[in-house]
Amino acid sequence: MFIENFKVESPNVKYTETEIQSVYNYETTELVHENRNGTYQWIVKPKSVNYQFKTNTHVPKLGVMLVGWGGNNGSTLTGGVIANREGISWATKDKIQQANYFGSLTQASAIRVGSFQGEEIYAPFKSLLPMVNPDDIVFGGWDISNMNLADAMARAKVFDIDLQKQLRPYMESMVPLPGIYDPDFIAANQEERANNVIKGTKQEQVQQIIKDIKAFKEATKVDKVVVLWTANTERYSNLVVGLNDTMENLLAAVDRNEAEISPSTLYAIACVMENVPFINGSPQNTFVPGLIDLAIARNTLIGGDDFKSGQTKMKSVLVDFLVGAGIKPTSIVSYNHLGNNDGMNLSAPQTFRSKEISKSNVVDDMVNSNAILYEPGL
Repeated sequence: MFIENFKVESPNVKYTETEIQSVYNYETTELVHENRNGTYQWIVKPKSVNYQFKTNTHVPKLGVMLVGWGGNNGSTLTGGVIANREGISWATKDKIQQANYFGSLTQASAIRVGSFQGEEIYAPFKSLLPMVNPDDIVFGGWDISNMNLADAMARAKVFDIDLQKQLRPYMESMVPLPGIYDPDFIAANQEERANNVIKGTKQEQVQQIIKDIKAFKEATKVDKVVVLWTANTERYSNLVVGLNDTMENLLAAVDRNEAEISPSTLYAIACVMENVPFINGSPQNTFVPGLIDLAIARNTLIGGDDFKSGQTKMKSVLVDFLVGAGIKPTSIVSYNHLGNNDGMNLSAPQTFRSKEISKSNVVDDMVNSNAILYEPGL
């Protein structure tokens, strides 16, 4: 059975006028290597971790600022939300398609909440807690190209032509703010797009991003802003003692205009300073140790090291299944079927290396979990 909503009655859950308070005991195990009767043995012991959660019941008006707004991801996300908000339908080669949020974790997935008279009961994921309706999100952001979102959508070649035609009036007035561009961190073939960049030192660039966030919030009257990196994959930043290893060294390096501070790290610094969550959707090492220290010190959320929503997710699921079934995968191969700018940027060895590390990390845990299939050291 499928139900639309529910309320929890439990000693671990409390509803107030402004928030939902909950307590959760996470039961797990930990191991110790102990000498028992003259022989070292692995001993498994139960472990309980207590978590307390508070969720505001008021759903804020949300603004999402995308770094790389005019890219394939940014233009597709914006167009997809508009299509749903406006109830757009369009002709494909097979049928009339109605906009929907299929593929969205919050909007199109369900969870088991219990049983009723022996029957399993499921509910929408979005009914778990008060959540923002994607239709209500206000979009903005930056891009090193000044192409409007309608033209960017056409360049991306993701949507059907009929849908593009209907979305164009909504998107052609959307133009990204100038973005931070550093040719040392992305492929050289991206330079031809870079006609919309923030000039100045790295400190001046950070301050401009802060100004942009404040101006967006004021102009749109949103309650909260989230910044999402959906721009090109950068090369890995070198981790250097005295440069980006501590909060103090990182901020001093920005003041000195050090070349090894990446654009994504500059955006993240600006967000932390403005107490705005920053989500990284690419596999570069944006969160250098100094930035993590800064975020902790200012109690600001940073997270993410890749979207992992397409091929990467499929690989992780398949490898988990195969290794769990005692089958040994020996090779993983990827193709960029769209032939779009993501593949173009990854043609540079230094940016491809970031993606390669990310893809490898997805299966490392599974490989390390089975020494029968994968003998250590080989």
